[in-house]
Order: sequence, then structure tokens, then C-alpha cells
Amino acid sequence: MSETPSETAAAVDANDATRTVKPEARLSASAEQLFSRRGVGALAEKMGIEILEMSADRAVGRMPVVGNTQPVGILHGGAHVVLAETLGSIAANVHAGPGRIAMGIELNASHSRSAASGWVTGTCTAIHLGRTLATHEIVMTDERGRRLSTVRITNILTDEPS
Repeated sequence: MSETPSETAAAVDANDATRTVKPEARLSASAEQLFSRRGVGALAEKMGIEILEMSADRAVGRMPVVGNTQPVGILHGGAHVVLAETLGSIAANVHAGPGRIAMGIELNASHSRSAASGWVTGTCTAIHLGRTLATHEIVMTDERGRRLSTVRITNILTDEPS
């Protein structure tokens, strides 16, 4: 008997942190707790995102260009945003803590350079960590350290639905 889509999604979600968070990743204690409760998400896994560092204040992740390109062979602008939102949202969830969740309410991106090969690294830095809002800036760079895009995300922090 085959699994239903919800059963398949639950199986992926339950295990994706073990596949997307690198074993050598530097994680705060709060990030370790979060990843023990839930993963990074199916989209992040499909795009090959790897978490290298995670705390409420700073997060670093990377993603391959290959498989995430637009028809002309460069990294899709939406892929930049997926990596950025993954880092910013998880960092905001780390800040929110157990029993609370962060949900994106605003995101903007400015692309300044393209990438056609290699890996893109996102470095996420907290701008504001409050009781109800968390804002992060994510700078995307290529393997030579050149800025590709700058993304800002604001998440609302609320109690987790019961």
C-alpha cells in the first residue's frame, strides 16, 4: 500500500534536519533544540541547501547553483530568496523559542550580480530581535566572496497553535 501525500511529507519533514544540517555545523543550544523538534523544510532540501551555522543572531548556509538555475543558466533570483528566507526564518524561530513560531511577513531582495556555477553562501545577521518581531539581513556571496544579493526578512513571533 502506498503512502498518502501527508504521510510522505511527514516522513520527509521529520528527517530533513539530519540531511540538511551539516554534521560539523555550529549550532546554538536553542538551534539544536529547534532541529530536534522540526526540520528545515522540504523545499530547502530539494534545493540542496546546507546549514553550516545557526543561532538567533547569525546563520550561515549554502546552496549549489546547479539545479537552481533559470533558463539562461544563472542562479534563479527566487533561489536566492529561498536560501535567504530559510536562514532568516529558522534564525527567527530559534529566537522565538519553544512553544512559539516565526512567520515571515515581509521580504525584499536586491540582486547585484549573477552566479552560473559553484555554491552560493548566505550569511544571515540579526538586525532586530524583539518579543513580537525579528528582522534579519542575509547577504548572498559567490565562492570568490562577491556579493550577489542582499535580502531582508521580517518575521512575526507568535504562540505555536495547539
